[in-house]
Amino acid sequence: MLSKEQLLINHFSQYVTEHKKDFIEKVLKERTRHITLVLEDIYQSQNASAVLRTCECLGLQDVHIIEDDTKYSVNKRVLKGANKWIDLHRYKMKGFNNSEICFRKLRESGYRILVTDPSPDGVSINEIVLDQKIAVVMGNELHGTSEFAINSADQKIFIPMHGFTESFNISVSAAIILNTLLTKMRGSNAEWHLTDTEKESIRLQWLRKIVRRSDLIEQEFLKTIK
Repeated sequence: MLSKEQLLINHFSQYVTEHKKDFIEKVLKERTRHITLVLEDIYQSQNASAVLRTCECLGLQDVHIIEDDTKYSVNKRVLKGANKWIDLHRYKMKGFNNSEICFRKLRESGYRILVTDPSPDGVSINEIVLDQKIAVVMGNELHGTSEFAINSADQKIFIPMHGFTESFNISVSAAIILNTLLTKMRGSNAEWHLTDTEKESIRLQWLRKIVRRSDLIEQEFLKTIK
């Protein structure tokens, strides 16, 4: 017997072209939760939006946003709708250390936490081992990652630099780090693909966003299967 989610997927699929359905499956095949990104108090909307767009393009499904001192905002012209296709997890409880809450949740989900930091005791992104799920933490444009993040992370990482300038901007750094790690991951023996259950859930999530007036269509359809 088909689950409610499967029935809804079958129903919504009637409203989607074969090309679009094939494209959904192609993207799902490359989606991963083996690597995730954490953004800590990013204050420029264009930077946050550029990073989210990069994450979606490279195949990440989850991005974690910490809002201790800075409220998350987007620049729609830069974002290009990328946030429709990924899961954003926001941490913005007043009076709490949201970085601590985020880190605890990630560790409970099996992630090893890597923080970007140029200190000499860090590890090059080219040397990172991917035998466990990893979360890469990036701090804000001015101060970098917080003291809590640096002290609580499992490992510090850096991008090798070969010029006089000491750093890239955050959107370029995110692209370099994620592309390096994801390329390495896809060539490894790590079990990085989504599970069938995860694919089913995300497939339905995307169909709801693709089909016009999907909320009304779903409401009417559910009446027929009760």
